[in-house]
Amino acid sequence: MKKFKYQKISNTKKLRYIDNYYKKKLYLVFLPGFMSDIEGKKPQMFRRYAIKKKIGFLALEYFGHGKSSGKFTKGNISIWTNNVKFLINKIVKKNNFILIGSSMGSWLAINQFKYFKKQIKGFIGIGSAPEFLTRLMWNKFPKNIKQEILKKGITTIESGQYKYPITLQLIKDGRKNKVLSKKILLKIQVAMFHGKKDEVVPVVFSKKVLNIFKKAKKKLFIIKKGDHSLSDTKSLNLIKNQLTKIIKNIS
Repeated sequence: MKKFKYQKISNTKKLRYIDNYYKKKLYLVFLPGFMSDIEGKKPQMFRRYAIKKKIGFLALEYFGHGKSSGKFTKGNISIWTNNVKFLINKIVKKNNFILIGSSMGSWLAINQFKYFKKQIKGFIGIGSAPEFLTRLMWNKFPKNIKQEILKKGITTIESGQYKYPITLQLIKDGRKNKVLSKKILLKIQVAMFHGKKDEVVPVVFSKKVLNIFKKAKKKLFIIKKGDHSLSDTKSLNLIKNQLTKIIKNIS
């Protein structure tokens, strides 16, 4: 496995990332999901793909994620969006790139369009979950959970084997980052992949993302036996094949 790198974002804070540097090449920018890191199957697979195709690559761990600085409960969508913007400016620089967002990563990816319109040449979403903090969490929380968050400022949600600390500031910040009513008019290629057996995020979220892109060449791939992460070999191969087609159409 390639060595991880660190980029300082202040005197005391740094972000961990992996890259494959090329000065004047197309880049892939992989954005992981909520509480995810860059040691998983997807970022490692995309990095190997980029090396094989001789293109640039960047994947990062946001503030409070993985081995990046910060406490997870102090992070939010605005902070994580800025982490992505900061590292794209530092690593990708003026190169064109394709965004690949997994779950929450798709939300952060959509937020990048206001900064890098001219550089973004494609977007792939995997189990996309924009606005999940309001639509899938707060709006569905029972009264007692809502009261706990309002009173204590935090609660812990259990989902499968995972525990997620959810703070009031995170929920409030999520409301400031609405993207599903946006219109993005770029004529780029957009592909959404969603598992039919996704128990975390309904397929309709990927459809809502496609609806943002009014002039894009867009496709929705619903993977019959796919779960939320789509980290199995079959799903990853489907995503890779589509990525190859997108890259061909760019060059």
